[in-house]
Amino acid sequence: MGLLASEDINLNKTSLRMEKNGTMKKANNASFGGCRILKYLCMSPKSKVDHGSSRTSDGTTRDPPVAPTLFSSTTSDVESSTPTTPNRGWELEIASQLRNFAFSELKLATRNFKPESLLGVGGFGPVYKGWINENGSSPVKPGTGLPVAVKTLNKNGLQGHKEWLAEVNFLGNLHHQNLVKLVGYCMEDDQRLLVYEFMARGSLENHLFRRSMPLPWCVRMKIALGAAQGLAYLHEEAEKPVIYRDFKASNVLLDANYNTKLSDFGLARDGPEGDKTHVSTRVMGTYGYAAPEYVMTGHLSMKSDVYSFGVVFLEILTGRRAMDKSRPRGEHNLVAWAKPFLSDRHQFCQIIDPRLEGHFSKRGAFRSTEIAARCLRRSAKNRPHMSEVVEMLKPLPLLKDIAKFPEVQVKDVVNINDKNGNKVQAGVVAKSNAAQSLSSPNGSYASPSNYTLTYQP
Repeated sequence: MGLLASEDINLNKTSLRMEKNGTMKKANNASFGGCRILKYLCMSPKSKVDHGSSRTSDGTTRDPPVAPTLFSSTTSDVESSTPTTPNRGWELEIASQLRNFAFSELKLATRNFKPESLLGVGGFGPVYKGWINENGSSPVKPGTGLPVAVKTLNKNGLQGHKEWLAEVNFLGNLHHQNLVKLVGYCMEDDQRLLVYEFMARGSLENHLFRRSMPLPWCVRMKIALGAAQGLAYLHEEAEKPVIYRDFKASNVLLDANYNTKLSDFGLARDGPEGDKTHVSTRVMGTYGYAAPEYVMTGHLSMKSDVYSFGVVFLEILTGRRAMDKSRPRGEHNLVAWAKPFLSDRHQFCQIIDPRLEGHFSKRGAFRSTEIAARCLRRSAKNRPHMSEVVEMLKPLPLLKDIAKFPEVQVKDVVNINDKNGNKVQAGVVAKSNAAQSLSSPNGSYASPSNYTLTYQP
């Protein structure tokens, strides 16, 4: 995409508008509270109009690469699938605390985007680890300064400038301990990059499905609680309600202490306002996680996120993917397979991840299946609010009816909060004959090996 003009200014009640001939005009506007406003014209000579949608290898349905459309942070009744006229100005409101990086700075910070710096590849594009000055944008020597994750837009990928805008506009203005921190951005010529805080443990998806070593039960409960708190903030505590729309295990990131951070806001939408119960939009997201009413009608609400949380919570409990064609017939769809066991006092243990080998809280497991069942109710109005889910989850990491190994050695410590909000340390321990240890915050994304938890009040 070619950036024809840009301006970085402070505005009070006026802003600049891009005209078709490339000139700038003043236009009346509401106060933006000192935020930096960039108005620019984005065009792509390679853009092709296509009213269909595409699916990535992980089942994510995305907008096709089309001529750019105008992103607005205000809710519209219908999200049109028809692209707007290419020669149209875009407005990007950027929170003043975000750092504006030059492409050359990020190139140096990631060691020229070397393969050794690659953390992974998503629908947006490849993500690289980099190192920057803690108080600025200049690159520093690896191992010093602030470690960051640099997400680069794949120009031929299934996400584009619209998702980039959504990510900047949402994460630039939303701040919570369970949302990944957006450090800054790069918008230089046709380059679109985002810079995030580095998440040392990687994604929940990696730990559940791509590691041979299972996450301990209490760590799973801690992760679920953190994810629920992140969604509850978006739905009920943010200045304006936000619907996440793409809640899945790969978008749940973990820091060095297994604290949960929600990432990837490219598909997020403003929630309904006033008397409205939903917004109407094209169906986008990931197959297996989307709520049935959203798939059938395009009606998107906060309760759609609640359903998606229920699916991910089932993945946490079972160690199974939401959709897995490699499973025996009748077990491809996790929700359909698990539902008969949920809330059944005699059978609920049959769905708990067998790799835990029985080392989990029986009371916590039953309560967890009850929570999952409530989140997965077919009728959206009968699902709980995420704040209610948070309250139901809070006691679970602290239940102590968990089998413990004899002769253990503490390998790592995880902080959790007790029912009164006080910090309690849970030691991640291994059998005395276990040789493997947890990765360092700067190392690879490893899961604990043969671990359970003991409490260290």
